[in-house]
Amino acid sequence: MVVHVFISGFVQGVGFRQFVKRTAKNFGFKGWVRNLPDGRVEALFSGEKEKIEKTVEALWKGPFLSEVKNIVVEKEEGSEEFKDFEIIKE
Repeated sequence: MVVHVFISGFVQGVGFRQFVKRTAKNFGFKGWVRNLPDGRVEALFSGEKEKIEKTVEALWKGPFLSEVKNIVVEKEEGSEEFKDFEIIKE
């Protein structure tokens, strides 16, 4: 299963992408995470549905100093192949 996750709130400049990467690696996901210009964080996870649901629960907590206000999960059609989970810096 592949999903895009959009996290909004106070999620940039507080180590949120590193938190997402650690969480994703703990669950064995492949994909990426990046900051968006509008202040949200976007992540793409490729993995098992049950583990994705647990990951989204963990993202609501976030790292120290973050404040998550909303999370939107969009299921992707098909599957994408990734070698690892990485932070995209733009």
